[in-house]
Amino acid sequence: MEKLKKRWGITSNFQLAIVFMVFAFTGSSSVYVTSPIFEYVGITKSNLNIIIYYILKLILVFPVYQILLLFFGFVFGQFKFFWNFEKKMLTGLGLAFIFKK
Repeated sequence: MEKLKKRWGITSNFQLAIVFMVFAFTGSSSVYVTSPIFEYVGITKSNLNIIIYYILKLILVFPVYQILLLFFGFVFGQFKFFWNFEKKMLTGLGLAFIFKK
């Protein structure tokens, strides 16, 4: 855990626990939130090929996850950590243009 705390610049075990909770809430919530969005649009497993359904679900989960990560980070008082985490992650995926003005 000490390596992880050093790598992320976290100073206490309490802050590390909060970061882990934010990741857990975000992962669960992002999958949960996409289902009503699909229902609203009319996309279901029964009216679409199952492979296409899950590909679309993965594509939708990604931006929902990013938004919820910042939201839960804010709620738990760790917005700055997660904002920097987002910038690193999106830069690593080649999406750094999002942050350029």
